[in-house]
Amino acid sequence: MPLTIRRAVTADVTTLVDFNRRLAFETEGKTLDLTVLTPGVEAGLADENKARYFVAEEDGRIVGQLMLTLEWSDWRNGWVWWLQSVYVPAEARRRGVFRALYDHVYQAAAADPQVVGLRLYMEHENQVAQQTYLSLGMELSNYVVLEKCPL
Repeated sequence: MPLTIRRAVTADVTTLVDFNRRLAFETEGKTLDLTVLTPGVEAGLADENKARYFVAEEDGRIVGQLMLTLEWSDWRNGWVWWLQSVYVPAEARRRGVFRALYDHVYQAAAADPQVVGLRLYMEHENQVAQQTYLSLGMELSNYVVLEKCPL
């Protein structure tokens, strides 16, 4: 399975929206409002300060996605890249798609002296994802994510 990893472009918006919609439903049982999600993805594609999307392609078909967002760490004097909106359709899972996306992002981060770490969050119950991330060398952190959404 030869995979190609590339930055997502505007022409990918329909797939990114679909993958995000499926991700929310599969992991949290949430149905996302497409009138909010679609312009949100479009805004991320248009402004890399908001988000950077990467996709994995196989035979010209997108088989996975990953979105990066940036967090400045004053403690570390550098950027932490957050891996978000990670999604691989069921038919493409367990074939190295996420590993290829992760490796691409990891190599880019390691080559940039201003990047000091990678982080992600997931649902507590998602044991399969946790094992995947741990197998790539990521570690459980001491942080707990709290939220107040929506405002």
